[in-house]
This record gives sequence, C-alpha cells and structure tokens, in this order.
Amino acid sequence: MRIGDVASRAGVSTRALRYYEEQGLLSPERTANGQRSYPESAVQRVRLIQQFYAAGLPSRTILRMLPFVDAGTTMPEALDILSVERDRIAAKMAELGQALAQLDQVIDFARHPDQCSAARPRAGR
Repeated sequence: MRIGDVASRAGVSTRALRYYEEQGLLSPERTANGQRSYPESAVQRVRLIQQFYAAGLPSRTILRMLPFVDAGTTMPEALDILSVERDRIAAKMAELGQALAQLDQVIDFARHPDQCSAARPRAGR
C-alpha cells in the first residue's frame, strides 16, 4: 500500500507517516524505485500510534511500548513505563493548575486595580 493510501485510511497526513518512520515507529519497505510500501496492518499501527500520542506519550515512549504491543502481552515493564508517563503528566497538570490559579489572580487584579495593593502608590514616593 502506498503512503497516501495509508494516510487517507488512517486519517493522518503523509508528513505524519514520514515523521513516524523517522522516529522508528513505522517501518515501510521500499520498492525498487525507492517508494514506500506499507502492509495492510500499517493502518492499525498508525491508529495505535495516534492513540498513544493522544494519551500524551512522547515518541520515545511509544517506541518502547511497541514491542509489548507486538508481543500481545502486558508485562510489568510496560506497566512501569506507562505509570512513569502517568506520573509525569499528573505533575505537569499540577504545574498547569498552579499557573492557572496565578493567571486567575492576575485577571482579577486587572479587573479590579483599585483593590490591588501592589498597584497603589506608596507613601513617600
């Protein structure tokens, strides 16, 4: 199957497929004239890769997960990898939650500058 066919059926761009190949996530064969040739299973592989990306996993982690997927088993190492990624995402969410709270304060100050002590001139200045 040609790259455009896989892209169309999987709902991604050909550029995405080339990126997946660069990252080692997808390995098409090459025809005699150098064109990429994908097996039928590539469509499902691309959809799986998209699911991993949607879950917030970086390509290096996806690459580590694919052998477990190919083996068709859940191994403790795979669960450990996913748990580490979950913790990373949870920590990032906590950081973003703090940033959001700070931004809410700034917005509140901007809406009510008269109530902001930092915006008032200090005596003696």
